Amino acid sequence: MPTTSGLLRQPRAVWATAGASVVAFMGIGLVDPILPSIAQGLDATPSQVSLLFTSYFLITAFAMLVTGFVSSRIGGRRTLLLGLAFVVVFAGLAGTSDSVAELVGFRAGWGLGNALFVSTALAVIVGAAAGGSAAAILLYESALGLGMACGPLLGAVLGDASWRYPFFGTAFLMAVGFLCITAFLKEQPKPARKTSLLDPVKALGHGGLASAAASAFFYNYTFFTVLAFTPFVLDMTPYKSGAVFFAWGVLLAVFSVVVAPRLQERFGSLKVLGGSLVLLAADVLVLGYGSHTTAIVCTILSGAFIGVNNTVYTELALGVSDAPRPVASAGYNFVRWFAAAAAPYFAPKIEEWTDLHVPFVVAAVTAVLGAVVVAVRRKALTHEAEELTLRHATEDSVGVFAN
Repeated sequence: MPTTSGLLRQPRAVWATAGASVVAFMGIGLVDPILPSIAQGLDATPSQVSLLFTSYFLITAFAMLVTGFVSSRIGGRRTLLLGLAFVVVFAGLAGTSDSVAELVGFRAGWGLGNALFVSTALAVIVGAAAGGSAAAILLYESALGLGMACGPLLGAVLGDASWRYPFFGTAFLMAVGFLCITAFLKEQPKPARKTSLLDPVKALGHGGLASAAASAFFYNYTFFTVLAFTPFVLDMTPYKSGAVFFAWGVLLAVFSVVVAPRLQERFGSLKVLGGSLVLLAADVLVLGYGSHTTAIVCTILSGAFIGVNNTVYTELALGVSDAPRPVASAGYNFVRWFAAAAAPYFAPKIEEWTDLHVPFVVAAVTAVLGAVVVAVRRKALTHEAEELTLRHATEDSVGVFAN
C-alpha cells in the first residue's frame, strides 16, 4: 500500500490532470442541492429534472466506446483537452437554458466531454504517476472523492443566488483545468495498436471483467438513487442540502483513499466489497423508512460504503483482465454507467407509481444483487484478484527502481 508521502510526490502533469479531474467529478454532484430549485425555476417535475442525470450518463455510457478509439489516434493529451473543451462549452450553455429540454440536451453534450476526459485521465494518471498503479488509483479516487464532496458545496453556494450560476462556475473551473493541462502535461506516447470501437465490448468477453461490470451495474443503480433522488426526499434549502452532500463526499473520499486499502489488506478485496454492498443496502433501506433526521444521517453514512466500493471496483476493472487498461476501463464503464442513467429516471417514476419508500427498497435490492454477483463469481474473481495483487506488487517494485 502506498505511503502518504510517496503518494504526494508526483510529477506536475499528474497533479494538473488530477486537479482537472476534481472539477470534472464536481460536475456530477453539482446539481444535487439545486434540483428542487431547477424544478421550480423551469416549472418541471422531479422526474423531468432527474433527466439531467439520465441524459448525462446515457451519453457517457455510449461515449465509453469512443474514448479509446479517439485517444489511441490523437493521443491522451489532446483527448483530455477535447473533453475539457466540450465541458466548458456545454456547461456554459446549460446555464442559459430556458427549458428542461434545453438543459437536458446541454447536459448530454457535457456528458460526452466528461467521458472523453475522465476515462482518459485515469489512463494518463496511471501512466505518469510515481509509485505504480496502486498509487495512481488512490490519486484518482482522491480526485473523485474531493470532487464529489465539493460539487454539492459549490452548487449550494452559487445556486443560492440562481440555479444558473453553478453551471457557469463549472465552465470557468474547467477552463482553468484546460489551461493547466495545456501548460503542464506533455503529449503521452500513443499505444502501439489503435483501439477499435468494439474493443471495449470484446473485452467484456473476459469472465472476470464481465462479472465486475455486472456487479458494478447493480451497485451504481443504488449509488445514483442516493445521489439523484435523495435531494427531493430531504427537501432542504440548497445550503442545507449542499452541507449534507458535502459531508457525504468527505466520507466518500476518506473511505476510498484511507479506509478501503486497509480493509482490503486485512480481509481481501472481495470480502470487503461484498460486505460493503450489503451494508449499503441496509443503509438505503433505513434511509427510505426512517424519519427526516434518520434520512440525513443515512445519506451521509452511505458515502462511506460508496467510497469503499468505488476503490475496489476501480482496481478490479483495471486489473481483472489481460486487456489494456484503457480498453478494460471503457468496457467496464460502458456497462455500469447505464445504471447511473437508469436510476435518476426510474426512482421518481417508481415513487409516482407507488410511494416514497419503494425506490429505496429497489435500491437496497440492487445493492444486494451486486453482492450476489460477487459471491457467485467468487472463484473466478478470487483468482483474478490474486493475480491483480501480485501484478501491483511487481509494478510497485519496478516503480521504486525506476524512480
